[in-house]
Amino acid sequence: MSADAAATPPSSAFLTSLRALLGEAHVLTPDGHDLSAYERDWRKRYVGRALAVARPADTAQVAAVVALAREHGVAVVPQGGNTGLVGGGVPDGSGAQLLLSLQRLNRVRHVDTANLTMTVEAGCVLQNVQQAARDAGLLFPLSLAAEGSCTIGGNLATNAGGTQVLRYGNARELCLGLEVVTADGQVWDGLSGLRKDNTGYDLRDLFIGSEGTLGVITAATLKLHPQPRARMTALAACDTLRDAVRLLGLAQARCGAALTGFEVMNALSLALVAKHFPQLAQPLGPRPWTVLLELSDSEGEDHARAQFESLLEQALEQGAIDDAAVAESLAQSQAMWHLRESIPLAQSEEGLNIKHDIALPVSRIPDFVARCDALLAERFPGARLVDFGHLGDGNLHYNVQAPEGVAAADFLREREHAVNAVVYDQVMAHGGSISAEHGIGQLKREELAQRKSPVALQLMRQIKQALDPQGLLNPNRVI
Repeated sequence: MSADAAATPPSSAFLTSLRALLGEAHVLTPDGHDLSAYERDWRKRYVGRALAVARPADTAQVAAVVALAREHGVAVVPQGGNTGLVGGGVPDGSGAQLLLSLQRLNRVRHVDTANLTMTVEAGCVLQNVQQAARDAGLLFPLSLAAEGSCTIGGNLATNAGGTQVLRYGNARELCLGLEVVTADGQVWDGLSGLRKDNTGYDLRDLFIGSEGTLGVITAATLKLHPQPRARMTALAACDTLRDAVRLLGLAQARCGAALTGFEVMNALSLALVAKHFPQLAQPLGPRPWTVLLELSDSEGEDHARAQFESLLEQALEQGAIDDAAVAESLAQSQAMWHLRESIPLAQSEEGLNIKHDIALPVSRIPDFVARCDALLAERFPGARLVDFGHLGDGNLHYNVQAPEGVAAADFLREREHAVNAVVYDQVMAHGGSISAEHGIGQLKREELAQRKSPVALQLMRQIKQALDPQGLLNPNRVI
């Protein structure tokens, strides 16, 4: 080795090889580019510093980048649309990690209408996946507020949920096969469209939800469904959360699998929407709890409307609800959903808050909320509870906003740990999980270490060690 070569910093040699691999235009470095869009998470809570941003064009280039990083001992942080909520897709502050952007891998490779499947690359924006399914006369039902910018690779890496889990399941249930680049730069082609394949360990399920710590998802074969012939949407007012659970039971008994959405919103969550987005109509006015229901029908609009109206009449008679509004048009339906989807935006306008994405058995949610509300009111007087989410599948976004007149950033900094202790203690006491659909990332890593079974944590560490022995894939995330 020449003296000049020996004097070349490892990062310099790595970047030179990376540029030769991808081309100058697709290796972005801090000295010539503004990398803030890649280095800051969606909530603006975590801000890192990348060695560089690599933008490969296909799976072969992803594999070559990962192999090159392994050769040079450079950690790799995969990133899709950078819409995650737990800080799992941004680099740390060392300036030594490579940010691997999958956004150029954005092709729909194949739609198989007979098999009801679609194969897409990881950088496909979720909204574009939905549209490609519609263009084929089919439905890809994964739907969430960030669908205009999140990517399918990130959805699978975090096992995203969204608004239709009640009927169709999480991202895991909507994926039949994966293509993955392993930590040593090999490509596993598991893009099967099979619904039955009982040939050993299910590697697909291992990588889904692993948040880029075990491998880099580059493509997926997704499960499609027939388009429903009609959709009906309604808002219903409930006096108590227990009434909302009663309404859910009635809806499931009457509608079965046709019930595709069941969202709940407390009074404060909609009050924040009214404050920051006053142009959005709220048909039922202020109520303790408002439920958003959606029914997808395979027979037609008349059948759907009759079923929906019968359900709401029964709920009124039994006292589960005291008012309801049924959407009379697509525009009204979209407006109802817009109310629900505007809650996180209204919270953002109100200021930083302490977020909890929790899962509980539906039957225990009223008791959890009553107990946790009381404890928080006692220990943090004036704290405002913004409680909303996917009641149908037991997933609540149980968020704590600073008291009126208290600086939101100060409340977050000074009270987050203590608030989390109260909430997560109650989650565990009621048989729940500290993360329902957002993942662990950086935000909940220490909480996971405290609250997950020691046996489960040991098994997870053994899997990580086996698949990524150098610890170069998204290090210090999850475990």
